[in-house]
Amino acid sequence: MSVAITTSTSDLLHEEPSSAAPNACVGLDLNQAAVSCVLKQEPISVTLNGPAIFTLSMALALIIHFLEPRGYIRIAWLRLWAIRDPFTAPDPDPSRLPKRGILRQADDPHHRPLPYRPGPRPQVAGIAPQRQLDQHGTAPHYHALRRTLEKLAAGNPARFGTARSCLEKHGLGLFARHPVNVTCNGEVCHVHDSDHSLHMNLHPEDIREVLAKGWGQRHPLAWKGRLVRMPVPEEFVMVYAPRDDHELRIVCRIIEAAIWYVVSEKTEIHVERAA
Repeated sequence: MSVAITTSTSDLLHEEPSSAAPNACVGLDLNQAAVSCVLKQEPISVTLNGPAIFTLSMALALIIHFLEPRGYIRIAWLRLWAIRDPFTAPDPDPSRLPKRGILRQADDPHHRPLPYRPGPRPQVAGIAPQRQLDQHGTAPHYHALRRTLEKLAAGNPARFGTARSCLEKHGLGLFARHPVNVTCNGEVCHVHDSDHSLHMNLHPEDIREVLAKGWGQRHPLAWKGRLVRMPVPEEFVMVYAPRDDHELRIVCRIIEAAIWYVVSEKTEIHVERAA
């Protein structure tokens, strides 16, 4: 690889008359003489071989990673590491609790399987933030969801609390007091006030069920790297906004699965009615 850097001198150098044409500039006025002036450019060539390119790239990557730039530079940097398939679940970690998910229990005859979400998936874009572009649901169901989380925390103050999300500036977050999997201060989930969707952490088996039934998708940065530290856990999932009473109940079932993953305890959520 060759990088050519061209510099130009600001001095105008007059061509010396050659011996073959000793009187080339004789009889020219100043304006005519300026035409014969030559602006000389001297290129500087820098050659980078393979190891040098690799070293430069790694140095740039480490600088950006550890300095953690903000704004557009940070978003552009993170976009380079986004997963290409947000509809494939990560593999479970056998060393972590709980060992299984709860949304699909084929060995339990009383278990209600998660239904399929009606209609096509909403359009989703962005990394920070990741948002739905359509199918935002209704304001009454959004407020019912918020009341449901707040009443769950108020009724179980030793186990849960609500506050501003650890990851979302303007979102209400549900937090576990004693998490088994510490996901950003024990955050179980948060709901967005802009598009009414949610983000939460789920067991990989439950992630697979949510993806297969059309209720959500993985966050673009939800993967684990050795050299690059992602800002969200590998089990971080977007769940689409509830559009009616039925979908609100299903979303709350998925939140129960998120609680199961964070605290390794089953919890029944009493869903508030949409006003």
